[in-house]
Amino acid sequence: MVWWRVDSAPAGRLDEVVIDAAAIARRVGELAREIEADYCGRLPVLIGVLKSSVVFLADLARAIHAPVEFDILAISSYTRAAERYGGVRMETDASMPLEGRHLIVVEDIVDTGLTLQYVLRTLGARLPASIAVCSLLDRPHRRIVDVPLRYVGFEIGDDFLVGYGLDYREAYRHLPELHRLLF
Repeated sequence: MVWWRVDSAPAGRLDEVVIDAAAIARRVGELAREIEADYCGRLPVLIGVLKSSVVFLADLARAIHAPVEFDILAISSYTRAAERYGGVRMETDASMPLEGRHLIVVEDIVDTGLTLQYVLRTLGARLPASIAVCSLLDRPHRRIVDVPLRYVGFEIGDDFLVGYGLDYREAYRHLPELHRLLF
């Protein structure tokens, strides 16, 4: 039996499915094949950016039919009055040495690029052999800073999406597909 606390229900209403579970699974498989081809004979490290990328990271790691390792980073974004676009800080760092390794940063969504820029600078200081980015979703029209994306699942518009790891106030991450959320 599932119990829900009435006072914890998130705001917003789920609207139509924007990307269904079958389309996500198909695209994750395609991305996995691209990564296998690009990293043949190497052992890449998938670096998931928590929390929203965890579902994508797990599915991607299982879909890659070659050895991979993975680790996680927890990043928080915040806004200060003095900063126009806010700031970013590391909450949890990678647990393994990254020097000389081939890194693939796994993101749920790239929007302004500010968080990803911070992640790439931070990881770049660890002297990896290479860094690539794999994002399930991309909003290139919202970019404030230019960040290189090697692998992209889907390009999307401005709808607020939830499901497949993406949340609104910690809700909806469990959904197997991506829904538009209406406010």
